[in-house]
Amino acid sequence: MVAITNQESWVMTPKGRLFVKRWVPSEEECVKKTPIVLFHDSLGCVELWRDFPQAISLATKREVIAYDRLGFGQSAPYPGELPVSFVADEANGAFSALLQSLGIEDFIAFGHSVGGGMACVCAAAFPERCRALITESAQAFVEDRTLEGIREAKKVFAQPGQLERLKKYHGDKADWVLSAWVNTWLSDAFRHWNLSESLTRVKCPVLAIHGDSDEYGSTQHPERIASLPSGPTTTRILQDCGHVPHREKAEVVVEATKAFLAQNGLGNQRAVQ
Repeated sequence: MVAITNQESWVMTPKGRLFVKRWVPSEEECVKKTPIVLFHDSLGCVELWRDFPQAISLATKREVIAYDRLGFGQSAPYPGELPVSFVADEANGAFSALLQSLGIEDFIAFGHSVGGGMACVCAAAFPERCRALITESAQAFVEDRTLEGIREAKKVFAQPGQLERLKKYHGDKADWVLSAWVNTWLSDAFRHWNLSESLTRVKCPVLAIHGDSDEYGSTQHPERIASLPSGPTTTRILQDCGHVPHREKAEVVVEATKAFLAQNGLGNQRAVQ
């Protein structure tokens, strides 16, 4: 049986350091496979992936890499307010620094929620290096359903003690994390944001996973994500599932990911030089 070891490190960027965690299989042939890079959601971080990275690493027999974006988890605070260009900025900012620091050649991008949007722009920015794109509950545009979900969440976090849930993972950055999510998405300047242009530049196979009961987005999002790339695309709509399939339907997501990668013959490159 393949054993998984955890490795923690830091990646330096011009705006501050990033916390990185890697799940590395023990067998040499597993390490040679293209790694999966995880992009967390708007309130997420490495630790909030919980046991999902290890499950994916074991199932696919390949390295999994997750990092805290600037302002989140154990990474450095974000310098100032989050700009409305933050999704597109990730590709040539923190993610580019991650690739260079870890010596990653080819990668598989896997993103949850807004992290799914970031995975899309990274696949578009590095079309010759991204071997596959997997989105989970990703938003492809600003939908009224998304905004309503954020407004409801804002009310919940305004209640006494609720912010402590974020402080457990983000520490003193918790207020910024919540404000960055709510204020950016509800701003007029962000109203017309979408992934359409980036998606037309995605050339790799795409798997778009979405719950049919996702409170932050309808199934129009995976449909949009699957309709624009030039490579083969697949949508997987999970029944009786909300916004976090990797927790609500973990086994289904793991098996869907494993099958998708196998069907597309992925994983023959050495991941780290």
